[in-house]
Amino acid sequence: MDVQLKRGLLDVCVLAAIKNEDSYGYKIIKDMKPYIEMSESTLYTILKRLELSGMLTVRTSEYGGRLRKYYHITNAGLGRIEDFKNEWREIMSIYQFVCKEETENA
Repeated sequence: MDVQLKRGLLDVCVLAAIKNEDSYGYKIIKDMKPYIEMSESTLYTILKRLELSGMLTVRTSEYGGRLRKYYHITNAGLGRIEDFKNEWREIMSIYQFVCKEETENA
């Protein structure tokens, strides 16, 4: 898979994981696990990139005597999810066109 395409997909997956509630690294990985495997190092790179692009914000809170970073999706992050949904419809249309010949010949 193209590296840039995969990077974009992973970004949207992380945004979707925190869309409904603020979350932290371990929980994000756990919530995504049924759908996609992701290492902690990959996740934290993505979270930093999304923070720098304004798609999420970070707050630190104490939990069990330790500091934990919680991630919150911004309007820009929600907009990115919506953009992805629209882009995906176009990609699926292209996919159907590409596979059309195979379906007709089967």
